[in-house]
Amino acid sequence: MKDILTIIMAGGRGERLMPLTRDRCKPAVPFGGIYRLIDIPLSNCVNSQLYKILVFTQYKSQSLVDHLEDGWNIFSGALGHYLRIVAPQQRLGEDWYRGTADSVRQNLYLIERERPHHVLILSGDHVYKMDYTLFRRFHEEKQADVTVSLLEVDRATASAFGIAEVDAEYRICGFEEKPKDPKPMPEDASRSLASMGIYLFKRDVLLSVLKESDDEDFGRDVIPRLVREARVYAYPYRRYNLIKDDVPVYDPEMGYHFKTQYPTRDSSYWRDVGSLDAYWNANMDLTGMAPFFNLHGRRWPMRGLQRQVPPAKFVVSGGDPASLRAGTARDSVVPHGCLISGGIVRHSVLSYNVIVNSHAEVDESVIMDNVEIGHHCRIKKAIIDKDNVIPPHTEIGVSPQEDRTRFVVTPRGITVVPRGAFPRP
Repeated sequence: MKDILTIIMAGGRGERLMPLTRDRCKPAVPFGGIYRLIDIPLSNCVNSQLYKILVFTQYKSQSLVDHLEDGWNIFSGALGHYLRIVAPQQRLGEDWYRGTADSVRQNLYLIERERPHHVLILSGDHVYKMDYTLFRRFHEEKQADVTVSLLEVDRATASAFGIAEVDAEYRICGFEEKPKDPKPMPEDASRSLASMGIYLFKRDVLLSVLKESDDEDFGRDVIPRLVREARVYAYPYRRYNLIKDDVPVYDPEMGYHFKTQYPTRDSSYWRDVGSLDAYWNANMDLTGMAPFFNLHGRRWPMRGLQRQVPPAKFVVSGGDPASLRAGTARDSVVPHGCLISGGIVRHSVLSYNVIVNSHAEVDESVIMDNVEIGHHCRIKKAIIDKDNVIPPHTEIGVSPQEDRTRFVVTPRGITVVPRGAFPRP
């Protein structure tokens, strides 16, 4: 994998994730308790032995830059490894990036300087596990100029994606971004092949198409052009992305124990967390006894910034022995620094330094850093951004109609509390 240069697109505005993206770009949005969204493709890169990585930033990138500098300083320059944060530089004029392809065009000198054999282009805000070595093997077996990773989706929802039309050998013969009438798969008319925003290019093909055109976007412009001019293949992600991992498995007699799975349950998992509902869903997929997306794999670990905070603590609250309440968490993610004092957390994902006080209930919610939940609060199906101190007896998510007068409430009924909406008294 030494001859692959990886580019991660991390400049997304994330407008559909507002207010979570009010102060940060989309790849910097917290996920899974202790991670940021960008940690997922970066972990996939390291697990796939890809150590030459460029991260293209643009909008509200400071928290992302801080996170990468503090948490991903693991690359050895002496071995030719690096992770470089590339700021927009207006190298080709006065315009900022006008799309994914344009952002690469404005930084072609970085590719020409490195002279890789292949260029892997990824999004910085998707949730999935992918072995890029298998992707590269497929690409070379097909002698492809470009390979696009594709996911099977229902035709009813396929209009939200770039859709590929393929032949029996999975060579792409047509590609359309967000079509009104998506093309079906060859063997299943009820499903379509949707682009995951993951592309592997031969270097010279990428350089040529970007220098000879003004195309701004890979999905809308570059891929349809190359379908007509080059060998472009579809990589069936769920069929070929077979990951081997040691994961905790529950057995009624033995309890939890680590067991080797091949392929793992989440080998076929992929989520575009472009909306608040999708973001909430992806976090909920981490909870439960058998999560759809497993963070506990030993062979395929997720990496990120590990903060120096105390261990999580669960305590009994209440002075009167008759009113003692034990802090508990069920089917939830509870990181370091959390203090569950007489409250109960169910099917939720907490982040660092969250306090849940006595008689408080947190259900099916995502609670970010440094949030304090007061006595007798009821939090249900909510996303609460960092630095909020929720007053006692507050209810959030219990009455979506009432919540709409103060907060964003999603179509699914998830209440989203922005950062600092409840400042410390």
